[in-house]
Amino acid sequence: MSVNGKKVLHMDRNPYYGGESSSITPLEELYKRFQLLEGPPEAMGRGRDWNVDLIPKFLMANGQLVKMLLYTEVTRYLDFKVVEGSFVYKGGKIYKVPSTETEALASNLMGMFEKRRFRKFLVFVANFDENDPKTFEGVDPQSTSMRDVYRKFDLGQDVIDFTGHALALYRTDDYLDQPCLETINRIKLYSESLARYGKSPYLYPLYGLGELPQGFARLSAIYGGTYMLNKPVDDIIMENGKVVGVKSEGEVARCKQLICDPSYIPDRVRKAGQVIRIICILSHPIKNTNDANSCQIIIPQNQVNRKSDIYVCMISYAHNVAAQGKYIAIASTTVETAEPEKEVEPALELLEPIDQKFVAISDLYEPIDDGSESQVFCSCSYDATTHFETTCNDIKDIYKRMTGSAFDFENMKRKQNDVFGEADQ
Repeated sequence: MSVNGKKVLHMDRNPYYGGESSSITPLEELYKRFQLLEGPPEAMGRGRDWNVDLIPKFLMANGQLVKMLLYTEVTRYLDFKVVEGSFVYKGGKIYKVPSTETEALASNLMGMFEKRRFRKFLVFVANFDENDPKTFEGVDPQSTSMRDVYRKFDLGQDVIDFTGHALALYRTDDYLDQPCLETINRIKLYSESLARYGKSPYLYPLYGLGELPQGFARLSAIYGGTYMLNKPVDDIIMENGKVVGVKSEGEVARCKQLICDPSYIPDRVRKAGQVIRIICILSHPIKNTNDANSCQIIIPQNQVNRKSDIYVCMISYAHNVAAQGKYIAIASTTVETAEPEKEVEPALELLEPIDQKFVAISDLYEPIDDGSESQVFCSCSYDATTHFETTCNDIKDIYKRMTGSAFDFENMKRKQNDVFGEADQ
């Protein structure tokens, strides 16, 4: 918004950047937050060496957030590391997710004939171009369901599970009966992201995800944006159904539009479910991951008789988020029963032994209207996925509702050139 010439005032009631998705440091602060009054034992090392994300997510190397970071040059303020591997759970064990032809042929996830069929499917997806009917091979991207595409290549249930959940990154199986174009594009995004760095399609910022909002805050400041931390919001002032200002500590900041998360406007959102996240501190890498110091594990819902997948994100001292020799693994899923902790047990079994657990169960909220009347635009709560693609879609959607036009990466770049000039880029 600042780059687009809007005057931006950013108020945050917290003393740190990032709201819900911040990184907590030092470690003592995390213990306090979860009411563990005894604090961390000495074996945890220096509290300052820890930056623990409350909401675990990775960035797809070729995904929307990385594009936003590159186009806005927020990458100047951040350092990233490639996540070392992506794994999928099958029959109580974990396997590396095959996503190239060579890996597919070497994988233990499939039998020999299944491998050939899967390889054919990957080649079809890689060559698929929605603007070139010659690449369709009898598939209509707008009407053929993904279930039919799997049938065409004669893929078995296990392969369908990891393709839909570990490559296309769907959380449920609803996609099977929808047109296949979206799924094909998702698998292409995964393969293209993987192709950039080779180990996995995911990136993670050094010092934790809390670095991301700080990077964007700096960008906003360059374009005249003002940032106020520790600034409570006492009231949102409306006139004739439209927002006209925000009241804080006796003062009113006047505005024409307001963007906020659901916690600031409880009367304008509805509950859409719950997510459980369990932060686990370990003194060892996860078994069967080749001692990776970062990885993602996806447990497809079919494997554990659920409706939605369970995710595990693991990072470590290699990312400057934990003390030397320590690992942070965060298991998360959409809550489906009255006993959420039981639901993530299959993930926790993979992480044993666990030094310390922090359990958070969060309500998911979504806005009840699109903001066009009130000009109050509310984001959705962070879901259980371990990447930022759904969050980016939400941001682009808010942008479109506020400005009336779709978010355009190229336009963002041009506006920056107007300020900085081409030569300095």
